[in-house]
Amino acid sequence: MIEKGFSSAFKAALAGLVLLLGSSAVGQQSPAELYGDLFRRTQTEHLFPDGKTFVDAVPRRASTAIMADYGRQAPKDKAALRAFVLANFIVPGVNDHQASDLREHVRALWPMLIRQPVVPSPGSSALAMPEPFVVPGGRFREMYYWDSYFTMLGLAVDGQQPLIESMIADFVAVIDQYGHIPNGMRTYYLSRSQPPFFALMLDLSKDQDSARAAQRLAALRKEHAYWMRGASCVDAAGACERVVRMPDGTLLNRYWDDKDTPRDESYAEDVASAAKAGGSPAQTYRHLRAGAESGWDFSARWLADPEVLASIRTTDVVPIDLNSLILAMEDRIAARCRAANDLPCVKQYSTLATRRKAAINRYLWLARERRYADWDRIAKRPTAVISAATLYPLFVRASSPAQAKAVAATVHKTLLASGGLRTTSIRTGQQWDSPNGWAPLQWVAIEGLSRNGEDALAHDIARRWMGTVTAAYSETGKMLEKYDVEERRPGGGGEYPLQDGFGWTNGVASAILERYPDLASSAQVTH
Repeated sequence: MIEKGFSSAFKAALAGLVLLLGSSAVGQQSPAELYGDLFRRTQTEHLFPDGKTFVDAVPRRASTAIMADYGRQAPKDKAALRAFVLANFIVPGVNDHQASDLREHVRALWPMLIRQPVVPSPGSSALAMPEPFVVPGGRFREMYYWDSYFTMLGLAVDGQQPLIESMIADFVAVIDQYGHIPNGMRTYYLSRSQPPFFALMLDLSKDQDSARAAQRLAALRKEHAYWMRGASCVDAAGACERVVRMPDGTLLNRYWDDKDTPRDESYAEDVASAAKAGGSPAQTYRHLRAGAESGWDFSARWLADPEVLASIRTTDVVPIDLNSLILAMEDRIAARCRAANDLPCVKQYSTLATRRKAAINRYLWLARERRYADWDRIAKRPTAVISAATLYPLFVRASSPAQAKAVAATVHKTLLASGGLRTTSIRTGQQWDSPNGWAPLQWVAIEGLSRNGEDALAHDIARRWMGTVTAAYSETGKMLEKYDVEERRPGGGGEYPLQDGFGWTNGVASAILERYPDLASSAQVTH
């Protein structure tokens, strides 16, 4: 009712405004009215914890078109419904992150992952770290060995060179202290190492100080001695510690652990695996620990039965990736000794590298299958598992043009998925198998192929991988440890929940976008 005392003209205008607003409000439909059954299911099936989330979402196209597709597709379960909603709406706090922001997001993450020098408290499992360093993130609160190389790739292109130098200084310090770089910077990791990337980390340094160069060379030689320590005790069984004698007498390497007890950080899991395996628990524990040293914990590469973790046999395998990395280490020691004018050292390590490369070609190269393989030292033959490790010889420049071309064909045929490179061609439920893809293996592939003239495939892997990473970032706002490269979503499997942060994913993403600027806005789905 319009109050008395106002002029007739004002009353008429106010009445008209009320009528206009009323009709306008009637014409505005709420999400419940617009989306009907789609709205009801989204809310009652609790797709999002907060009921306000969906009602604040922005449709990507007309509501009539969305509802027509909803009727045709009829999502049958919660997962299908969520996929439909995320494909058709920009949902606040869920998929409202712009893919183009990814590079800046990574740059903003580096300070969050930096840790200051560590002086361990009495009784702590932490190792002393004299300089600042970067951690992977999530449950990984300490610096890890092979992760750090791929993290450094991003630091190098994101203006963080001082961190590369300080992390190298930390690694030199732990080699000086313990004779090797442990798996991670904790006391419970000291009995093993990880894929030896220290020599390649030194390639990323810009430090020209001659005294530091000498110190780093000494550390590198000490690390090589650690991996070859078993050479003095190889017996008729053909293996000791990390060294394996091949049928022609050449020495190659395997993963190992100095202990044969359950891992401190996975104690209950290891006890359960040993119980399932039967036989000697100590032997199972050693295989599990060696699998952790490989970085591929765990994978069909190490399993006698790909479906059964308890069948693990890591120390029976001579891995192509490990031996490629030690070949790169020997090449770089020789080069650094040459720069220091230490000719006996040059001869020693050049000879070692020549012998290792010949053994790789003799035992780990399968010309008919167009791939490099791991070697089963018990069966005395290559293993059947096709994995992304086949690209390591390309990565360290140990393959011929013909070998590189053959490997590229195998990778394209067997390992290339819509969202990047599969880890292996086998589905086992283990995290280092299909359908998972991992940032370090994408980079090894991209760099290895590019170094050998396979630029188109290198770029294609980079494009597919960045499409997966940016799509997940767009949906979650997070950089993840691993991804399902077949379904282009967060990865699964493993002994712990999926982690975000994430050091090596950040580093490889920055390195890829620096190399291929055309991929900065790419989040396309490849069919």
